[in-house]
Amino acid sequence: MILDLFFPNRCLHCSTIIDADLLVCNLCFNQIHFTHYHYFTENSTKEKCRLLFPVENTYALMQFGEENLSRKIIHELKYRGRETTGKILAAWVTERLDFKNEKPDLLVSVPLHYKKQRERGYNQLHVFTEALSAFYHIPFDHHLIKRNHYSKAQALKDKKHRLETENMFSVTKPVSGKHILLIDDVFTTGNTAATIAWEILNAGDNKVSVLVMAMDE
Repeated sequence: MILDLFFPNRCLHCSTIIDADLLVCNLCFNQIHFTHYHYFTENSTKEKCRLLFPVENTYALMQFGEENLSRKIIHELKYRGRETTGKILAAWVTERLDFKNEKPDLLVSVPLHYKKQRERGYNQLHVFTEALSAFYHIPFDHHLIKRNHYSKAQALKDKKHRLETENMFSVTKPVSGKHILLIDDVFTTGNTAATIAWEILNAGDNKVSVLVMAMDE
């Protein structure tokens, strides 16, 4: 492609020219802090989730450090409009995560408010979730959960805003008897995952597991 000659794809970390379907060069790939978590065993994500809501299993692909390469990768996905990053991250997950014979029934990603999605042009989690769905043959639903408020829950302090935080998400349709894998980019406090998980759990006889691209240690 002519554009590749003038605007070649470069490694996010060292700026070396790399193939168009890569994020980092081979040398920098070794600097990514993968968690090496096992989905079915104890890990720090599961421990933090259990303090907030009943969780079945958890998986985090990378560790999200203050200055590490994982942070650059997530920012590339969220803020620079590079949707293919989601496919690459999904491929890294599929190389490491085996659901064995206990696959979840449905994949659900954390939604953006429609105004924010319109501003960004896309939800960074959709491509990632759809790629996982295709690989594992698990259906996804981008509309099961709705974000009700265009705001940052962590920063809200007064009574009105606390009420909005409590009702930040809602389930849009009946769902019961399902094991739902909730997907997000970064797990920090766990408040977002917990809020959505309780909506799913209270909607019916459901179970929730969690998968995140990165875990803020």
